[in-house]
Amino acid sequence: MNKLPKKFVDRIASNIKKYQRIAVTQQKSDVAEADTVTLVKDILAEVFGYEKYEELTSEHQIKATYVDLAIKIGGKLRLLVEVKSAGAELADNHLRQVIDYGAHQGIHWVILTNAVEWRLVRIYVANQISHEEVCRIVLADVNPKNDDHLQCLFLFAKEGLTIDAMDAFHQQAQLFNKFTVSAIMRSEPVISLVRREIRRLFPDIRVGNENLSQLIENEVIKRDTIEGDTAKEAAARIKMAAGKL
Repeated sequence: MNKLPKKFVDRIASNIKKYQRIAVTQQKSDVAEADTVTLVKDILAEVFGYEKYEELTSEHQIKATYVDLAIKIGGKLRLLVEVKSAGAELADNHLRQVIDYGAHQGIHWVILTNAVEWRLVRIYVANQISHEEVCRIVLADVNPKNDDHLQCLFLFAKEGLTIDAMDAFHQQAQLFNKFTVSAIMRSEPVISLVRREIRRLFPDIRVGNENLSQLIENEVIKRDTIEGDTAKEAAARIKMAAGKL
């Protein structure tokens, strides 16, 4: 976990309740999108710490349109923010829109929000454009005294952006997940350890590593942690780490 700056923690404690109340009120009133953009800009400034008139702009053009909000630090574009009305449910087509904006601008991080719900998304551009949601918060549920909530809020904040906390958090999330644990459980050292433990507890049982490996893959571990590109990437990372050791 990041050691959070006192300035950030104090700002959250001072301002979060006010904007939780306003966001919920606007959601119930189903205000227009333009009003939600104004609220999001205030939240980015007073909760997340961006300079309202220097670092937040709605004048950033992409193709033939303007993105709802762009965040620039030192004149450099760092984040795009797509805003929907507070009463609207965030949908896949909204996400595709902001991902398309980000990919076109060469930006790896975008935010999709309706002021109530906030999603932080990582964009990948290789042979094709793909994405991964890294963090999601519902503003009304945030407790400023909860460390996990603060850590997630920090990813959206200026302090987090300036030290690339999003990338560090994303890297940790890539390593510590079900795919990594699944790959470790299927690795030769772990299978050998399980085999030795079975023989210790039940001396009459004879089982080989290959049979045990098949049992673990087919009947113990969920298939979604074994199949697909993410599972293959996790297995490759484990293999590489083992090679270094």
